[in-house]
Amino acid sequence: MTSQEALFNYSLRLGDTSIILAQRLCEWTGHGPFLEEDLALTNIALDIFGRGKALLEYAAKVEGKGRTEDDLAFFRTDREFFNTLITELPNGDYAKTIIRQAMIDCFDLAFYTALANSKDETLAGIAAKSIKEITYHKRHSFSWVNRFGNGTEESFNRLQQGLDEIWAFTGELFEMNETDEILIKEGIAVDLNLLKADWEKEINQLLTKANLVIPETLFMQKGSRKGLHTEHLSYILAEMQSLPRMHPNAKW
Repeated sequence: MTSQEALFNYSLRLGDTSIILAQRLCEWTGHGPFLEEDLALTNIALDIFGRGKALLEYAAKVEGKGRTEDDLAFFRTDREFFNTLITELPNGDYAKTIIRQAMIDCFDLAFYTALANSKDETLAGIAAKSIKEITYHKRHSFSWVNRFGNGTEESFNRLQQGLDEIWAFTGELFEMNETDEILIKEGIAVDLNLLKADWEKEINQLLTKANLVIPETLFMQKGSRKGLHTEHLSYILAEMQSLPRMHPNAKW
């Protein structure tokens, strides 16, 4: 694998993760528990979409084959996507969405803070802009985890059930492959091993405050680095890609 191929794969992976998560969050638009929260989650989704667009635009530029960010988003199959599995899981109820978001926000803030020091100026620039947005996202999701965990018996039970369902997908956040190894040596990518201990510490503190218990299972799901996904991604793409595929040459 060349450095250019690694950079393309890396940017593509980050872009895919952002747009699939954003697509999931947008499903809550018009269905939030109350108006202010409905708007808050929609705005968070838009922030993440913006980051995904910038990353896919850069991936297309690095690839150098004439494709655009729209080509990458709308004209690839599920086996050609490399988003982390946790982002494609169904939303479930609001508590499950929130606990998933808290796990991702905690990781993303640490990750993009580190990526802002990348020797790749474009990735560093995208990361620097993202830090401000993710700081708000994390504050929002963490406050809701605490609120649900220390609320009613019903809110706590739903939050714990959500954690039980998504926990086995958190390990993949830290999985690395040849792409990472090449770019870490060049000072471009983030060494995810350096983030894991702090993430675990912060998540454990959050869960303790919310009275939550981490599932005992040690098994962690993985596969997205090889383009292997849950059945849920195909349904997301079918909805997300339907209009561009019906009218591929449309100009708006």
